[in-house]
Amino acid sequence: MADTEIIVTNAGEPSTKASLIVVSNRLPFVLTRNPVTKELERKASAGGLVTAVCPVVIKGSGLWVGWSGIHLEDPNEPIPESNPNDQTPTAGLKSEQVVSVNIDAKIFDSYYNGCCNKIFWPLFHSMPGRANFGAEHWNDYVTVNKHFAVRTIEALKKCLSKGNGHDKNPPIIWIHDYHLMLAANWVREQAEEKNLPCRLAFFLHIPFPPWDMFRLLPWSDEIVQGMLGCDLVGFHIQDYCLNFIDCCQRNLGCRVDRNNLLVEHGGRTVRVRPLPIGIPYERFVNLALNAAKVLKTTKQQIILGVDRLDYTKGLVHRLMAFEALLLKYPQHKEKVSLLQISVPSRTDVKEYRELKEEVDQLVGRINGRFTTANWAPIRYIYDYVGQDELAALYRDAAVCLVTPLRDGMNLVAKEFVACQINDVPGVLVISPFAGAGEMMHEALICNPYEVHEAAEVIHRALTMPEDERALRMARLRRREAECDVSHWMRCFLKAMGTLEMDDVGTTIMQPVSVDDFDDYLLKYIGYNHKLALLLDYDGTLAPIAPHPDLATLSPEIKNVLFKLSNHSDVYVAVISGRNVDNVKKMVGIEGITYAGNHGLEILHPDGSKFVHPMPIEYEDKVSHLLKALQDSVCRDGAWVENKGALLTFHYRETPNQLRPAMVEKARGLIVKYGFKATEVNCALEARPPVQWNKGRASIYILRTSFGVDWNERIKIIYVGDDLTDEDAMVALKGMARTFRVTSSDIVKTAADHRLPSTDSVYTLLKWVERHFMGRKARANSLTYRPPKGDGVKSQMSLEIASSPNNLEV
Repeated sequence: MADTEIIVTNAGEPSTKASLIVVSNRLPFVLTRNPVTKELERKASAGGLVTAVCPVVIKGSGLWVGWSGIHLEDPNEPIPESNPNDQTPTAGLKSEQVVSVNIDAKIFDSYYNGCCNKIFWPLFHSMPGRANFGAEHWNDYVTVNKHFAVRTIEALKKCLSKGNGHDKNPPIIWIHDYHLMLAANWVREQAEEKNLPCRLAFFLHIPFPPWDMFRLLPWSDEIVQGMLGCDLVGFHIQDYCLNFIDCCQRNLGCRVDRNNLLVEHGGRTVRVRPLPIGIPYERFVNLALNAAKVLKTTKQQIILGVDRLDYTKGLVHRLMAFEALLLKYPQHKEKVSLLQISVPSRTDVKEYRELKEEVDQLVGRINGRFTTANWAPIRYIYDYVGQDELAALYRDAAVCLVTPLRDGMNLVAKEFVACQINDVPGVLVISPFAGAGEMMHEALICNPYEVHEAAEVIHRALTMPEDERALRMARLRRREAECDVSHWMRCFLKAMGTLEMDDVGTTIMQPVSVDDFDDYLLKYIGYNHKLALLLDYDGTLAPIAPHPDLATLSPEIKNVLFKLSNHSDVYVAVISGRNVDNVKKMVGIEGITYAGNHGLEILHPDGSKFVHPMPIEYEDKVSHLLKALQDSVCRDGAWVENKGALLTFHYRETPNQLRPAMVEKARGLIVKYGFKATEVNCALEARPPVQWNKGRASIYILRTSFGVDWNERIKIIYVGDDLTDEDAMVALKGMARTFRVTSSDIVKTAADHRLPSTDSVYTLLKWVERHFMGRKARANSLTYRPPKGDGVKSQMSLEIASSPNNLEV
């Protein structure tokens, strides 16, 4: 990847030669309709993301994709320019730099309130009991993410049409937050198909949960794969990075590098980086310098809390800790007040209304218990507070409590520090469960769940000597001044483009090595067990080729297979979608088991053959279906392969734009003739309606070769590359180590691990060779036991044929 030149302006704001396309749920401003003129007007939004990113988008002629905050009847209604008097960071963002997303109001509500806020928000904050896993909300989430992806591709085309992007510095598409965790894959897919150069990044502004929490999500695989559609995935802190990498490995079976924070997925290396967001530090310092005093002159010390009214913020625990403080240390009565500002949030949601009632009742009870004629212990504000007034409160507070139960970062802690300009500064008390708590070491750490311990920490903050206050706050302020919001933006641009300057480690995963399989297999196989290797052919042992005849084994793979097939403790079977004679011819090794047509035909090493029975009427239907496919859809590079019991409609050579209609027509014909239509790699298979697949075939092979207790006698490795292999991976789940060969960004698999290519399958086989070739020959060596039968059809075949439930007709 080429370098992206980073420029720092005089104002300290970073910019880049590569245009930036920001994709977020909301635009950096909200549209409202003037009640008199009925014209659309902009209302600026606040926040760290807008402050940091908007100037870079503006100066780099970039674009911003997002919802405007209003559902427009006419989606093509022009976006107005900013008010000439607007001095906010969004003022310079021209309407031509905005790509507005307009979605049906009902679907948007389901996506935003139903999925984002009722599923992802509680789960990612490690509160699964509050999550409501509704499939209909998930479906709407998918719909909205696809729509965002379409609009993002339009933005990319618009950016490139202006010459804002070339091979050396293609545009950077930066997708933000839990609202859009799926969009990247569709953006990548369309960009590659349309040959639109770009780089993709994602940043999550909330925590990423540990695996044992994340696995509760029914769509956890899809979420991780969506995020892995990017080249870079960013989180606030290292812990979230490691949680994400753990989920990539344990959910998807991806190969990972924890030391360098890398994940291998879809044939690419995805970088995972901690990028802690900052605040516009100097802006808050100036606000504190110029803000009028809000608190009346008093000798009381003010403990300040500023939070959105949300169950993750720990407001109930904080109030209980303050009550415990007054009970244990009565000397603070009439000398200390808690000023709690709660900003209204999601007032239409039941859980938030109930939280407001609980907080109101608790404030009333504590005030009723301790209030005197001259003093009320808690002053509670349930409203929005302007930044000027807030800066004054930050500046003059003796203690600031930032004690969420879980929080991605929490910028209140940083804003408080920036505003501490008085000679005798205040004290920051912070929860270890906020991202900011990971780096603000000089603050007092307070576990909000331990109410009485929290009261002790607050008491320590109130009684801290002035020299200690000054020392702790000076160090906090120095760090926040250096790591401000512009520093965050520079770190992102550096991680995206200037690889040589990336100080987190290497950026490319090393190729799969033999030693990697020690982690995957050594503990499972051990040194005393025998092994059955069950291997697919096309896409696994041999690379996918334009025509099946061109998919040949490399000499290296053939050689190692030959060696393993002659080892007494290793049994080898090749299970393919080809017909059995063809797969035997392509492999060309005697003494191993071959299964063709996904196990409908199995050829044992002694020459005996199993053929799964098929209804007689389907033998005629195969030829009729073959002719129908040849007459209707065999054009533009598409053709039909006749495998006897199966037909495979290949469309690998068909142009992408012609595929959907052609495949749908072929699928309709297959179903019409009574066959099952199954997707494989750029092909559609017509299978007879029998309850038999690679999973059933694998178990049959193992049972006939090693007896009914096969799962106690041998260890098993299964390797495959497509949906037909998933049947085997599901059937062998928990009884084998399974590997899926895939370079796709979107593949849901039951496999334990993923491998990027046939080269890595060769490496796996070399590990097996190394592991077993060092053993001495065993007296009770693993040998093939031919099934009883007449040498043509085995006994099990006859049993299957006589079973009334074996066919699905």
